[in-house]
Amino acid sequence: MATGGEGRWAAILLAAGSGRRFGGGKLLADFQGRPLLAGALEAALASPALDVVLVTGAQAEAVGAAARSVAEARGEAARLRIVHAADHAEGMGASLRAGARALPPDAAGVFVFLGDMPKVPPAILPRLAQAVRQGAAAAAPMYGGRRGHPVLIGRDLLPALARLSGDEGARAVLAELGGRMAFVDTDDPGVCFDVDRPEDLTPP
Repeated sequence: MATGGEGRWAAILLAAGSGRRFGGGKLLADFQGRPLLAGALEAALASPALDVVLVTGAQAEAVGAAARSVAEARGEAARLRIVHAADHAEGMGASLRAGARALPPDAAGVFVFLGDMPKVPPAILPRLAQAVRQGAAAAAPMYGGRRGHPVLIGRDLLPALARLSGDEGARAVLAELGGRMAFVDTDDPGVCFDVDRPEDLTPP
């Protein structure tokens, strides 16, 4: 969804991890009858982003195929771009860096989705976009006093994303924003639900 003369929103979906704590193969594990990755990708495709960049790493071919299947089923394959982070073992910073470098040059900001968070509520996404459009440098949902995902990172911070390294992810970029970071309250726990271990595949 374009934002006037400000450019357009984009999204990065991080799907490069090996899922070591899970025992491997996490993003392709069955979650409510389909691959775990599907929930996060559908949320990204439901966002105001015109471009959705999926970053692969471990099991790149299978993860990419699963993502294409989800996008095609929604008739939105044209919005999905898959990039591979060859250095994904370096950590989340490397994956986010690869995604940031693949963004369109006119991106007004980027939603950062995590592949193991399948229950993000689409209703929060336009509210994050509104917060950044109104002047916040970045915005994130809050549930019960906890910061959730996705985070929407505004245009001014995108060059820093493209320089990330290590395993810190976007935290290093967001850490010193102070009052420039907007928090959007929600009563939906999906913004904090993630899958780390096999038992998490059956939420309470």
